[in-house]
Amino acid sequence: MSQSLTNFADLLRAAERSAVHLEMRDAYGVESEVEGFAAWRAGRRLNPDDRASWWRPWLDLVQEVTGRGVVMRRARIISEPVSDYIRYEHSGTFTNIAAGEQIRWLPRRQASDLALPGNDFWLFDGQLVQFNIFDGDGRWVHTDQTDEPSSIRLCSEAFEAVWERGHPHDKYAL
Repeated sequence: MSQSLTNFADLLRAAERSAVHLEMRDAYGVESEVEGFAAWRAGRRLNPDDRASWWRPWLDLVQEVTGRGVVMRRARIISEPVSDYIRYEHSGTFTNIAAGEQIRWLPRRQASDLALPGNDFWLFDGQLVQFNIFDGDGRWVHTDQTDEPSSIRLCSEAFEAVWERGHPHDKYAL
């Protein structure tokens, strides 16, 4: 497990009630997904019946955390028509759901009137925000954390607004 995931895993394991994640990019270039994305582009698809082939250790962590009652929700704001990367994410999202996450998709044009922070984030128990900072090519650069009330309020309100408008994964067809 990478150092960044290990630190993040500790944060997620410390959550008692909720962990919400807002993603707003149309493509990510994170190192841990390069190989899987390339395989997907070459035609490989995850097999719903072969859980051992799914993205580990992430899904094990999700299952552990949701298994003790923490609600994990992820909302994705996406451009349409969608990028190849979003097609890739969408095709594998059933694994996140099987592990216990709830996922919704919101077309960017339906988010124009929402106040959104400048970066993707995780919000843990409504008390700590972790902003994920990416470079222009979608590569992870670093994270910033804050428990500043105005940042927590912005992120909480933004997430809930996106969640309310978003389409559940099983109802959002590409």
